[in-house]
Amino acid sequence: MPALRTSRKCMNKMNTEISFLKMLTGMNNRILKLLGIFALAVTFTACKGQISQTPPVHLNQNMDDQPRMEAQEENPFFADKRSMRQPVEGTVARGFEKADVAYYEGVDESGDFITSNPIDLTKSFLYRGKERYEIYCTPCHGIGGSGDGIIMNFGYVPAPSFHQARIQDLPDGEIYSAIYNGVRTMPSYRTQIPVEDRWAIVAYVRALQASHNVNENEIQHYNTDVTALQNEYRKEQARLDSLAEVREQQAAEASENAPEPTAEMGEQLFAELTCQVCHSVDGSAGIGPSMQGIYNSEGDVVTEEGETITVTKDEEYLVESILNPFAKKPIEFENQIMSQIPVEDHEVEALIEYIKSLSNN
Repeated sequence: MPALRTSRKCMNKMNTEISFLKMLTGMNNRILKLLGIFALAVTFTACKGQISQTPPVHLNQNMDDQPRMEAQEENPFFADKRSMRQPVEGTVARGFEKADVAYYEGVDESGDFITSNPIDLTKSFLYRGKERYEIYCTPCHGIGGSGDGIIMNFGYVPAPSFHQARIQDLPDGEIYSAIYNGVRTMPSYRTQIPVEDRWAIVAYVRALQASHNVNENEIQHYNTDVTALQNEYRKEQARLDSLAEVREQQAAEASENAPEPTAEMGEQLFAELTCQVCHSVDGSAGIGPSMQGIYNSEGDVVTEEGETITVTKDEEYLVESILNPFAKKPIEFENQIMSQIPVEDHEVEALIEYIKSLSNN
């Protein structure tokens, strides 16, 4: 019996201890939950954007104190004290070697223009050229390449037509060079147009030239409705004829009320049309012939047919040269370009009077 009582006491004690442990475990769980909630609250509170007053810890100071020089800083290591050094002679940046001068500059190893486009002509390539041409070239050269872009109406130096025999005979490399380097009053477009797009524009210019005088038989080879094109052309031509009649009527009315053409008016027009960009008035050399002493002088000219003749540069010649610059070009300026100037009859007369005033002939 005593042994049994002892066992019961032990059992009761064990049960008491187990109950106590369970109570402690429950309390611990509640405490842990409270601590977790407190930690989350502290975390969210820390996300309000407060600026820490404690300086950051830098484990590696190399990012703060680097052994290098700032731009324009004096560098005592070199004799000239410059920290910005020129690259070693002959150094070429990676990807900028551009050893293929035919592709990048449009010339061969001897410096002559290459004759043909170095990129294979595909439909997508031509359409890319069309897109780029219409963005960059049409303001001056016009949608069809005839040199009748919109800005030509505002006194700019006339852009050449791509359909002139002279330009049709140019090698592809020379047309590319005009885009890459610029030519005369046309600036370089090398920064605006990437290399391949320049060649795409060259290809499209060739397409414009090829399509300019295509005949009906050639069109039929391309599965094109010629009748529909002809009807569209007649409709457009009728519209243009109607506009021409209206303009002629307006010009006639304007002519009746036009001021008296004088040399002073001609001088003002000469400046407004920026004629002085190509033609000096003091006898100095320029892109075109000087206006000083040109009236009633004699000289050799080249006709549109390519014939060289001698003419007297009288009033009739000057009027023709203004209205049709390609009719009789001075032989020394045969390769220069001048487009028709948009002027009224009385303005032409005023320009002639001004040119006369610059000559003693």
